[in-house]
Amino acid sequence: MASLILVNGAQLAKQQTGSLGIICLKANYSSDAPHKLRTTNPAEMKRGTGGRSSFNGVVATVFGSTGFMGRYVCNKLGKIGSQLILPYRADHYEALRLKLAGDLGQVLFTPYHLCDEKSIYNAVKHSNVVINLVGRDWETKNFSFQDVHVDGARRLARISKQAGVEKFIHLSSLNSTPHPEPIMTKEGSKWLKSKYYGELAVREEFPDAIIFRPSDIYGQEDRFLRYYAHMWRRQFRGMPLWYSGERTVKQPVHCSDVAQGIVNAIKDPDSQGQVYQAVGPRRYKLSELVDWFHREMRKDADWWGYWRYDLRFDPTFMLKVKLTEFICPSFPVGDLHTERVEREYVSDDVKKGVPTLEDLGVNLMMMEDQVPWELRPFRAALYYDAELGEFEKPTPPQFIQ
Repeated sequence: MASLILVNGAQLAKQQTGSLGIICLKANYSSDAPHKLRTTNPAEMKRGTGGRSSFNGVVATVFGSTGFMGRYVCNKLGKIGSQLILPYRADHYEALRLKLAGDLGQVLFTPYHLCDEKSIYNAVKHSNVVINLVGRDWETKNFSFQDVHVDGARRLARISKQAGVEKFIHLSSLNSTPHPEPIMTKEGSKWLKSKYYGELAVREEFPDAIIFRPSDIYGQEDRFLRYYAHMWRRQFRGMPLWYSGERTVKQPVHCSDVAQGIVNAIKDPDSQGQVYQAVGPRRYKLSELVDWFHREMRKDADWWGYWRYDLRFDPTFMLKVKLTEFICPSFPVGDLHTERVEREYVSDDVKKGVPTLEDLGVNLMMMEDQVPWELRPFRAALYYDAELGEFEKPTPPQFIQ
């Protein structure tokens, strides 16, 4: 003989009066009465195995997602199952392409303005991670460096703190300093100065913020490789550089490495309040880099030719820079403007004892492996069907030990 016990939910009971026991389990269906959630913390609602169609518990608001670094950060986050909230301004079609960064329903858009606190709060109130990638390379009549890098960053950090955001990540600059050394201008780089005070503003409003200080970032549609590849940067057949580029040391980093560092910082519980230097694995003289770029583009082999000379003895180049700013102040041709030329000759200062991307477990990409592919669209006689071995492989640049 056996007796039948009805069991409700997951609580099982069995009463056995002989050698046989029968258990009946009552299933819960979606049509049952709603029940309260144990918590509204997104991190407790994880599902899946951690891929694109999973949800890893990260709800990230990415300010500046439509910019150069934004697409890489969104792609890295989307492929591991994060939900993305992407604020945008102006034309929404610029942000629409990021819909493919994550799975269906995991990429959401909301309009905002950097001076509108209500729209900022609406963008961060459901998030546990906020990433600030907003920045300007040159000042306009609508936004100065102070407005974007200092006041805007402070506003984002303050509202994120008020909304209960767990992690706030801010992208600054490697050579940020309150007293930049003057090179081409009397005051030095206002861009680097504003980046320094932007860090202070973020720290005041969000003390546990994670700050990244990247060097020059290269990649698709960057403003480093393409700056030197643009014909407007040259003077006829020459490339003017301060002291011919011999006194400037650069340590460029690939955009994918910076994006991976940001993702790893989100997952690392010990990253709160840290400052990370996002630099590449090798240091180069600027002269070596620029010569290498032109060898990859075969500019020294075509009729146009190429040589590098000292900018100090060519006043006409700065006249061209001023003319470019006057004709097209909102978007200078070839990204050629005074501020860019000023900070172009600031050597990268990597401080000892400050963590880098390698401390976050990022395997850094070598420039020698990536730059030839990036510069291929700018190569002279691109559609020429060369014979195998017709052109020698360009010699890579000498790096500083």
